[in-house]
Amino acid sequence: MDAWVIEYKGSRLEHHTASSDLKLEERDFVILACERGEDMGRLRRLDKDLREDQLWLGRDHELRRILRKASEPDGDRYKANREMEQEAYMSTRERIKDAKLEMKLVDVEFQWDVSKITFYFTAEHRVDFRGLVKDLASAYRTRIDLRQIGARDEAKRIGGYGICGLKQCCTTFLKDFTPITTQIARDQGLSLNPSKISGNCGRLLCCLMYEHGHYCNCDKAYPTVGHDYETDKGTGRVEKINIFTEEMTVRLSNNERVVYTLAEIRRKERDDEGLLSRIERLRG
Repeated sequence: MDAWVIEYKGSRLEHHTASSDLKLEERDFVILACERGEDMGRLRRLDKDLREDQLWLGRDHELRRILRKASEPDGDRYKANREMEQEAYMSTRERIKDAKLEMKLVDVEFQWDVSKITFYFTAEHRVDFRGLVKDLASAYRTRIDLRQIGARDEAKRIGGYGICGLKQCCTTFLKDFTPITTQIARDQGLSLNPSKISGNCGRLLCCLMYEHGHYCNCDKAYPTVGHDYETDKGTGRVEKINIFTEEMTVRLSNNERVVYTLAEIRRKERDDEGLLSRIERLRG
């Protein structure tokens, strides 16, 4: 199945299909069918030959259609919505403050036809915002959706640049967040310094996952870190592995460090296997 990747406000990505009569190009603004009413988004790219389980669907898990290319009046309405969002953001922050609700408003998103307004917020604990919803519904006379999001989703909506100097992955191509653990950082020999391995969201960097499989495969060629290793100078403990220089550091009981290259490790393993084979033959 061919489907267009649509980018909504806040770097939200979904797949939509289009009729063959529509002449569409990347970066075009289009009007889209949504759960209730119509919305506006921008074409990111055309994904070809997708399986059903590869489609990025909305909250209702339905594959929606692109209705038409956006016109100039559609664009004017889109800009007007963005201005109203700023006003709604400021006034809603005041409402939250007056109601003494323990929540942080992150963003406000008007659906293009204003049939729904979504308020994104973060909170440490569950918040009873029923009074706030009634207040907002009375003020805006439309459907109100208050949606609690996590720290990583907040960073995605706000946007920014990572320590690599590039735009955050979550705002450019990541659709879903994969769980990241400190063990992944340990497997790569990284220091567990939060300032070095955390993103703008305060959580572990998503990019730690990108090369994790490569590190795990490379580590299979070496003895396990922390295990004993027999050297020419006695038994030591494997302290560190550097897959880039293909070296392993062994720490002896007298704190002396011995470095072995991967070629030396493999040669030693072949010699040990040959010795064991000869011993087995003698025993036989």
